[in-house]
Amino acid sequence: MKIQRLSLGEGARDARGTAVIIDVFRAFTCEPLLYHYGAAGIVLEGDIDRCLALRGDSILIGEKNEVPIEGFDLTNSPSMIIRYGRQSFFSGRNIIHRTTSGVTGAVAAMAHAEEVLLASYVNARATAIYLQKKNPSLLSIVAMGIRSKERAPEDEYCGNYIESLLTGKAYDHIEAINEILTHETAQKFLRGDKPYLPREDPAICIQRNIFDFILRAERAGNNILSRRLPVADI
Repeated sequence: MKIQRLSLGEGARDARGTAVIIDVFRAFTCEPLLYHYGAAGIVLEGDIDRCLALRGDSILIGEKNEVPIEGFDLTNSPSMIIRYGRQSFFSGRNIIHRTTSGVTGAVAAMAHAEEVLLASYVNARATAIYLQKKNPSLLSIVAMGIRSKERAPEDEYCGNYIESLLTGKAYDHIEAINEILTHETAQKFLRGDKPYLPREDPAICIQRNIFDFILRAERAGNNILSRRLPVADI
């Protein structure tokens, strides 16, 4: 297995072979939580107008440059998803998901990659197990970063972690936590001065291996779906 490390929007567009699109803060921490709370399915859609047009009886979740989108039901927040999930808000419902980095990166990678997986810390080991079983000839690990334009430590370190699980390369999660939590990507949450950036989100996002399933992006007609696939079924 040849592993290439890529970053940002350009990296998503350049991904080939099997691509792992990483967005720790917060897209691909949110999606496993949505499935945990009973979501029936998730549509990945980068275009806001198309999200609104597709709504039907689906729940719209998303952000643009971290700011909540007018007309959407919820913003892209793990702690908010937990709060609503406890009330069975997502059970049996379809979700349309739009984010600036993770979702748009996954959509871009679909153009050239043979397979696209969606990852964060919460499903990193499951993703690595799947990759070990499949053993693709080329693996593109893409850290989506801040708004797909600036590298973010949480995504780069998560990429390091997945690579370490595959190769045995050294990885120190204590070092990762320190770098992540002292960086502006986490500090803008921890300051607590913007209600759509909850203080609780970073703590949820850096938890490792909570879920034993992968997420795989798949085409379905004119849509791209995020599919839940338990490792036990692979």
